[in-house]
Amino acid sequence: MKLILKLASYLFHPLWMPFAGSLFYFLLTPRYFPMPIIKAKLMAIAIITIFIPIVFYFLLKNLGKAKTIFLEKPKERKWPLFFFMLLSLMVLNQILNVYNYPALFYYFLGILISSGIAFMLTWLKFKASLHMVGMAGLLMFVTGFSIHFHLYFIYTICFLMIATGLTASSRLYYKAHTPQELFAGFLIGLIPQIIVLNFWL
Repeated sequence: MKLILKLASYLFHPLWMPFAGSLFYFLLTPRYFPMPIIKAKLMAIAIITIFIPIVFYFLLKNLGKAKTIFLEKPKERKWPLFFFMLLSLMVLNQILNVYNYPALFYYFLGILISSGIAFMLTWLKFKASLHMVGMAGLLMFVTGFSIHFHLYFIYTICFLMIATGLTASSRLYYKAHTPQELFAGFLIGLIPQIIVLNFWL
C-alpha cells in the first residue's frame, strides 16, 4: 500500500495534468484533426507545460529556492506558479485558439485561473494542494467533455475519482498537506473548470 501511495504522488503530479487533458482531448474527440496537427500540438504542449517547468525547477533547486519537486513550503511555490501562469498564457496565445479547440482552450483557461488562485494563496502562506488542483481540474474537464459530445466515459471518470482519492490519501499519509489544504486544492481545481464549462459546453 505504501508503494501505491508513493506512486500516486508521482503519477498524478499536477505537472502532468495539462498534457493528460490535451492527450485525452486529441485522442477521443469526435472532431477530425490531421495527425500532423495533433502531433505538433501535443509536442508543443508537452514542451511548454512539462519540460520547461522541469528545467525551471532544477534552476530553482540549484539556486536553493526549492528542495523537492513537490514544493513543500508556500514560499517555494511563488515563482513556479507565477512562471506556470506565464506558460499557460503562452499555450492560450500561441498553441490553441478558441475557435478550433474550444474545449481545450477553456480547459487551459481554467488551469490559468486555478494557478492564479493558488499563487495568491501563497502570499497568505496557505499551501493549497496542487495535486488536488490538477486532479479536480482534469476530472471536471473529462466530465464536461463527456456531456458535451454525448460520449460516456464512465470508466475513465471512475478511474479519475479513484486516482483523486489515492492522491489525497498519499498526500495525507506523507503529511504533505492537511485535510483543509487538500479540500481547498480540490475546490480551486474544480470551480474554475465549472465556470469555464459554460463557455464551451
